[in-house]
Amino acid sequence: MIFGLSAVLFLVFVTNVALGAFGGASFMNDVQEMIVLFLTSITFVVGILMREARRKAEEKNR
Repeated sequence: MIFGLSAVLFLVFVTNVALGAFGGASFMNDVQEMIVLFLTSITFVVGILMREARRKAEEKNR
């Protein structure tokens, strides 16, 4: 679930950058791009930490 959110946020960021690069009007300004990229990074890190905690809990229960 959290990785899906991270992927959607990253897709929004990439779409905006691609639109701006190909001469179209991007739909976010620089600050909004930074916030989306920051949220993408945070959600990805949270997902990795959750997966690692789950794996450690499973190893502890063995």
